[in-house]
Amino acid sequence: MKKNAKKALSSEMDFEKTAVKVSSVSIAGNILLSLFKLLAGIIARSGAMISDAVHSASDVFSSIVVIIGVKLSSRDSDDDHPYGHERLECVAAIVLAVILLITGLFIGAAAVQNITSGNYEELAVPGVLALLAAVISIIVKEAMFHYTKYYAVKLDSGAVMADAWHHRSDALSSVGALIGIAGSRMGMPVLDSVASLVICLFIVKAAYDIFKDAIDKMVDHSCDKETEQSLRECVLAQEGVIGIDMLSTRIFGNKIYADIEISADGSRTLRESHDIAEKVHSAIEREFPKVKHIMVHVNPADDT
Repeated sequence: MKKNAKKALSSEMDFEKTAVKVSSVSIAGNILLSLFKLLAGIIARSGAMISDAVHSASDVFSSIVVIIGVKLSSRDSDDDHPYGHERLECVAAIVLAVILLITGLFIGAAAVQNITSGNYEELAVPGVLALLAAVISIIVKEAMFHYTKYYAVKLDSGAVMADAWHHRSDALSSVGALIGIAGSRMGMPVLDSVASLVICLFIVKAAYDIFKDAIDKMVDHSCDKETEQSLRECVLAQEGVIGIDMLSTRIFGNKIYADIEISADGSRTLRESHDIAEKVHSAIEREFPKVKHIMVHVNPADDT
């Protein structure tokens, strides 16, 4: 059991170290990109690019929230929190989802206002530098999205995945800026606002998905049917297990907790029944790294 505890501790440390590294890369990238887009927007007289720079700057705050959430969720169990702090990462994901939603709604509100105003001729025509900045932003932010998403999937981290979608929303925002800037230079400034409105819908959808995933992990949602079926097969494969009377799972942060009742030969001694339960416990720990806590109860088969 000490070996398993050390293995879990090492895994949690790797999780925190990797998540902080990915978020630090995001912070550095967003600071540099925000300054570049802000400078380009001012020089090229592009309101869309200046807004895009502000959007990128907001991602710096999001990445800081991720680091705080990951560090808090990786803390060891204590007397007040015997099951750990994993759910604090879900709180971070919810905060990021709200930030993403607010960002999307602000973009959408500004777009609707510009579209309904009808004063298209009053909009300034941006310079070529703004186009170049938009293209660079799309490439950089899309690369950061795939980089962050890769580690989010690897770590099974909702907060890191939320940060990844912040990068994608920024890339989409830059696409809108690119279309709007190009359209403005061709005499169709309203395209900027139309593109921004479409981007708003994408961002709101991403915020909803992140929020729903975090809430599911907060309210003891059961894990997927495929995982439960794999758990059943693992249990039934252990020597001495006659059947499964009950199996329930719940997601706690990014970990799984399982309660299992198995049936065994009722004539076995208490020690023998205990050994069967230990085999089941060890097999699940070995084959399912995401399972943090397992409770195995043995029932006599002739009484079920």
